[in-house]
Amino acid sequence: MSTQNSPLDARRTLESASGPVTYYSLPRLQETGVVRLDSLPFSIRILLENVLRNQDGLLVTEDDLQTAAQWSPQGPPTREIPFMPARVILQDFTGVPAVVDLAALRSAVYRAGGDPKRINPIVPADLVIDHSVQVDHFGTQYSFMLNVEKEYERNRERYALLRWAQSAFQNFRVIPPGNGIVHQINLEYLASVVATRTTDGERVAFPDTLIGTDSHTTMVNGLSVLGWGVGGIEAEAVLLGQPYYMLMPEVVGVKLTGALKEGTTATDLVLAITEILRKKGVVEKFVEFYGRGLSNLPLADRATIANMAPEYGATVGLFPTDQETLRYLRNTGRDPAQVDLVERYAKAQSLFRTDDTPDPQYSDTLTLDMSTVEPALAGPKRPQDRVLLAQVKQNFLDAFGEQIAAETPGPNGESLERWNDEGGHSAEASARTSPARSTAVVVDLDGEKVQLAHGSVVIAAITSCTNTSNPSVMVGAGLLAKNAVERGLTRKPWVKTSMAPGSRVVTDYLDGS
Repeated sequence: MSTQNSPLDARRTLESASGPVTYYSLPRLQETGVVRLDSLPFSIRILLENVLRNQDGLLVTEDDLQTAAQWSPQGPPTREIPFMPARVILQDFTGVPAVVDLAALRSAVYRAGGDPKRINPIVPADLVIDHSVQVDHFGTQYSFMLNVEKEYERNRERYALLRWAQSAFQNFRVIPPGNGIVHQINLEYLASVVATRTTDGERVAFPDTLIGTDSHTTMVNGLSVLGWGVGGIEAEAVLLGQPYYMLMPEVVGVKLTGALKEGTTATDLVLAITEILRKKGVVEKFVEFYGRGLSNLPLADRATIANMAPEYGATVGLFPTDQETLRYLRNTGRDPAQVDLVERYAKAQSLFRTDDTPDPQYSDTLTLDMSTVEPALAGPKRPQDRVLLAQVKQNFLDAFGEQIAAETPGPNGESLERWNDEGGHSAEASARTSPARSTAVVVDLDGEKVQLAHGSVVIAAITSCTNTSNPSVMVGAGLLAKNAVERGLTRKPWVKTSMAPGSRVVTDYLDGS
């Protein structure tokens, strides 16, 4: 590649509502014959821009730019590129060790006589605390408040560390517990779709990209943001300014046509997509959705599908930027100038999809007519398993019928091995088990012996980030519960009930409805 295709030569200026920005033009590469943009998957275009913009001759070289530009749908990938994400998102389990490592680096610099304040994340990082809240209290209007209080009590030392880190480090933010699930907050608040950064007095625009320390980081792919989950070591390396080295991926295109029928939900759709992608085999591959059917798919449904990428085995499940992306940004209160920038930038960079956009070339393709999707449930053992609603009863009996028959108490309770038959045990103890019998439990509740076996429900909860982010699914669950209660459904006294909305926005629209 000649030097005329250097990053400097690809620099262009874009006027936007927030003022002029500099960007690194992908169409410029097409003009010089380096690449044919409309044939590339959108995810590869984002990677190509990343290499183009970050080419410095050291970490990112001209050869890396050639590797990205020469992506082909034929054959497995053989060469690596250095990927420089725009930001890192951490959840509390893996984020705390990263903070401890940064603190240790500061201590080492201090002991060596240096200025510890020089140690900071080079790449902006957000840590969202969302994994620790337990259901101690339930069934009252005070449950959430009491559970959050218990959360602070249990994790006081950890939160003291994070509070210090938020004030001590630059490029580092902490979102405290009780605000929502990390992926939903990322979708509604943190993700910009197009980011800007001021370098040498110049405001540069580029695609918002990230890596995260949670496998379901892919949920933000529904908002056209390329990102996925990695291990803590890789995340820390990126925090400190190192590239994430990756093979140029194979990209599987999923063409969506039609629209969901009344009575089907995003959960039904994602289970159908997961089933066909697992059969296809997309492990370590990018999945990208395209086709006219995307215009019939709300962004919340896209996020639900993208969230399940770990279940169908892909690295990402990306939806390109389009009018639905812009609508979601407006509806979630983004600055109108930011929405204007997203639209202008995406169109200038051939990153904006319409129904007339030519289909890119993919390593492999699948087609799904969304009108053929039927209502289904996940399970009984794995979240990616799909069972049609009409087959749920038989599926349950096939999976657990023998255990249920063996463990259902007879008139004298003879099929249960009571945990107090050898001198008595604590009321909190579980059943003794033997090869002849699976788990059976007798619990003492206020003097009443309650027998639990396969099929007994002990906690009824809606907590998954796959579901709690989607308004139609959450409102549907609420209506189902409301109707069930009105028809006389009650919970057993030992059943804990809980619902963890994905964010405060979810709580607001549930209150409003």
